[in-house]
Order: sequence, then C-alpha cells, then structure tokens
Amino acid sequence: MEDTIIFVDDGFFRLVKRYFQEISRKRKKFLQTFRNITKNESLNLKHLFVYMAPPFQSKNPNKDERFRKRKYDNIKKMLDKKDWITVREGRCQKIFDEKGNPKFNQKGVDSWIVADLCLFKEEFPDIKKIILISSDSDFAPIMKIIKEKKNIEVILYTYFENKRRSMFYRSNYLLKAVSRWVKLKEEDFEDA
Repeated sequence: MEDTIIFVDDGFFRLVKRYFQEISRKRKKFLQTFRNITKNESLNLKHLFVYMAPPFQSKNPNKDERFRKRKYDNIKKMLDKKDWITVREGRCQKIFDEKGNPKFNQKGVDSWIVADLCLFKEEFPDIKKIILISSDSDFAPIMKIIKEKKNIEVILYTYFENKRRSMFYRSNYLLKAVSRWVKLKEEDFEDA
C-alpha cells in the first residue's frame, strides 16, 4: 500500500466536524477521520500535519476563554504524544467589525501549511500522493506547483454547500488546482 501525508487545516476541519455533529447529534471522531480517508483512498497514512491556533485569551481570561484553552491544550497534548503527527501552531487574533462586534481570525496557520507543502519531500522523498483537507483558495498556487512541477498527485478533501450565504463556500480555483477533489461526508467522521 502506497504511503501518503495528510495536511489538515484544523479551523476548516473543525467547522465541518461540528456541522455533521449538529446534524446527527452524535460526536464525531478526530483521528479516525484521517484513517477513514486514507482507507477510502487505499493509502497508508505515513504522517499527519495538523495546523491549528490556540483560542484567543484576553489579559484576564474569562471562564469561556479558560474552558476553550483547556480543551485546546488537551487535544494538542494528545496529538503531540504521537510521533506520526506534527502540530503547527499559529495564533488567534481578535478584531472588531464596524459595529464593534468581535471576530476571531487565525494568523500564521496558512503560512505553516504552505511551508510544509514546499518542504515535505525532504523528509518524505518517496511520497507520490498527498491529501489536503481545506477549502482555502490561498492554497491553489502551491497545489498547482506540487501537482505540475513535482509530479505529485494532490487530493483535496473539502466540503461545500450550494446554498447562498452558506459558511461553506466552494472555490473553483482550488478545485481546478488539484489532481482531484472529494467532498467530505458524515461517514468520514465515524468509527471504521
């Protein structure tokens, strides 16, 4: 069985996971999802890169911020124990819109993804297929380069809806940049 590497935009992945949890009212799996995806592709998961950002913490964190941070720290600790997983952390930025409502943005996460996509062949020279879990069109140029110049099959796992004002949008630019794409489905998050 051929080896692969999965690169996971955790912010996007968690949105999709939460969406399926709300529909089914059942908890969805984290690591099992990646095993399911590689099984569906008849590939062996050689390494998993997870890109995340800790939740925003104010100078004096409130109860909700402390709860989110504890939850995040537990997940990161679990991932860090596994030698086949690399966690890359960005940061969380709090900004206010014109009405004074706070919005939270991850910063530095996309840069980590692009850096690892540029460098993964140094550590994993035999990899001929990679999987990206994301919906961000910012990755289209690097996906196209990897596919065309490095001759690597690039498989995108994504999710979108064909509804106006959906939080899940489709980037045709990203879909065209990869070798092929697969729409995530609820079964991908279930026990094998």
